[in-house]
Amino acid sequence: QVQLVESGGGLVQTGDSLKLSCVVSGRTSTNYAVGWFRQAPGNEREFVAATTWDGTSTIYDNSVKGRFTISRDNAKSTVYLQMNNLKPEDTALYSCAAGSPRSSFRSPVEYGYWGQGTQVTVSS
Repeated sequence: QVQLVESGGGLVQTGDSLKLSCVVSGRTSTNYAVGWFRQAPGNEREFVAATTWDGTSTIYDNSVKGRFTISRDNAKSTVYLQMNNLKPEDTALYSCAAGSPRSSFRSPVEYGYWGQGTQVTVSS
């Protein structure tokens, strides 16, 4: 089993920054790709960013490209999401997920393990 615990969310103003953390624990947890997803009330879960198990490859949704940065420190079993220049439309519950995607890093169904999420609220 793999467990994921997110932290770092909060209430911020437009233009502010936040850094989310996702601690991944369990057997062979560092062998998994990790993705960040978000879900706003009434909306479907959407892809934000993902990184391969070694951090050498990352991908982003166009809505966050240039503002968000995903990184991982396997020595600390932690994946980060640095979020800069936050906008009200970034408001959502942010969850991290671990898995071994075969077809697309952007699809939630490719990830088998999920955290509970951390709330990010951006006021205008």
